[in-house]
This record gives sequence, structure tokens and C-alpha cells, in this order.
Amino acid sequence: MGFKLFLIFENFLMILPKKCRKSFFVFLAKLAYYLSPRYRSIGFINLDFTFSDTLSQKAKEEIVKYSFKNLLLNFLHLMEIRHMSKEELAKKVTIKNIQAVQKAHEEQRAVIYVTSHYCAWELGGAAIGAFAEPITAVYKKMKNSHYQKWVLESRSKFKNKSLEKSNVIKPLIRLIKNGEACGILIDTGINQREGVEVQFLGKSTRQTSTPAYLARKYNAAIIPVIIKTDDEENYTLIFFDEIPVERSDNEEEDIQKATQLQADWLTKIITDEPKFWFWIHRRFKGEHKEIYEKKD
Repeated sequence: MGFKLFLIFENFLMILPKKCRKSFFVFLAKLAYYLSPRYRSIGFINLDFTFSDTLSQKAKEEIVKYSFKNLLLNFLHLMEIRHMSKEELAKKVTIKNIQAVQKAHEEQRAVIYVTSHYCAWELGGAAIGAFAEPITAVYKKMKNSHYQKWVLESRSKFKNKSLEKSNVIKPLIRLIKNGEACGILIDTGINQREGVEVQFLGKSTRQTSTPAYLARKYNAAIIPVIIKTDDEENYTLIFFDEIPVERSDNEEEDIQKATQLQADWLTKIITDEPKFWFWIHRRFKGEHKEIYEKKD
């Protein structure tokens, strides 16, 4: 019953002018900032941990507030994508360096898109499917099955597919062997049994090694991608040049090096413009859980 009411409310919101819709979600974000001390605290902990004393208190407050706003804007994008045409999406999103993708296609290689919770990630995923190629994105199972179905329906609007992360390697291998693309987030916290150790934002942590493993074994191309905006109305989807994967006699070392290169890429992206990253999740809980225990 509750989810049916949500769908009714969605249809009501979509009748409203876009400016009114956005204002409503921005209001919710401000409310969430003040009513969610736990997640607000996580944001400040992450910033203190990674930037030490190089950011002022005011700068940190602005970044954490924007994390809440960005989360709600991504939710808004999910809603709008469900009602959006490819032509409408094209008016919002400009594509940069599509040549990196075209080069991999010319070489008849599958593409592994590595990305992060940065800026308008939901809009970015839709734009990759609409303007580069359909992707199968790995996701974590959600607690609410109704909401999960709603989210996955939105993500499939432009022919993208979703793959739940448990036991995901064999399905990803089949995709790559068939020359199909996949999308993998590299900024989520994982436990010590997963991934490899890297330096990320100046800190030792673990990161998924799946992109490097698959690229090395099946000659796929790792292409990083993000989406950015200056005005929250017009966006630029940026494909980066392929991250190389060595193929020496030492497979473990090759995978570690390629995974570190991905971490270096994302570190630079976040350091250059930190407000767009999703600071209010416990990214470092695997190796540095003590930083969150202080205030949890």
C-alpha cells in the first residue's frame, strides 16, 4: 500500500514544473542534513581522515551538505529518467572523449566501465547506455524489494541491465566473452577478504580487483567514466583513456598495479573537486573502522 502511494506521488511530482520538483528534493536534502546526525558525522569523519587540516570547517560543512543534496538529486534523476526520452536526455548531457570507447570497439574488445558515486551517477549510467552502448551494471541487493524493482526499472530505461553482486564473476565473464560492456563501481567499502590493497585519497584501503582481473584475463578495456555539472541542469559525461593492464608472468602484481591506477584516477577526480563525491558512506570501514567508532 505504501509503495502504491509512492507511485501516485511520483506521478504528481512529474506533473509539476521541473523547478518545483527540484526545489522539493533540495528541501528534503536540507532536512536530511539536520535530521541525520549519524550520516552527517560520517561525512565529517571521512573529510577529516582524508584531508586532515587542509580544509576549513566551512568548506567541510559545504561538502557534507552537498553530499545530502547530491543523493536526493540522484533520486530525482531516477524518477525523471523513468519518464524521459532519449532526445530529452541528449539535451541534458554532452559527451566528451567518446573516442576512447570507439577505439576499444574498433579493436573488438569488450569495455569495463569503472566509475564511482560521483555527481549525477544515475544520469551518467543512463547516458552511457543511451549514447555509448548498453551496459550491465553490478549493484548491491536492496532491503526493500519494491524500491529495488523501481530503481532497476529506471536504470533499464535505455537498455542497460543490472546484475546483483553476489556470485557475479561468472556472469561478468560471459558478458565479456560475448563482447558486451559492464559497469563496476570502485568506491564502495569492501571487507578484507575482497579486492586488493591500494592507496586511495592518501589512505590504505581495499578496492575491488574485478575490473583488472577481467581485463587482464579476457583482453577487455578498462575505461573510467564520470559525469559532472556546473549548474545541475546541463551535464558532461567524460570518458577517460583506457587504464592499461600489464600481462607479465606475475598475475597478482599486474592486477594490483592496474587496480592502483584506478584508485589514482579516482583520487585525482575527488581531490580536484571533492564536493561531488558521496562522502556520507563508510568507505574506509574495512581497514580503518576505528575512525567511525569514535562517533557512531
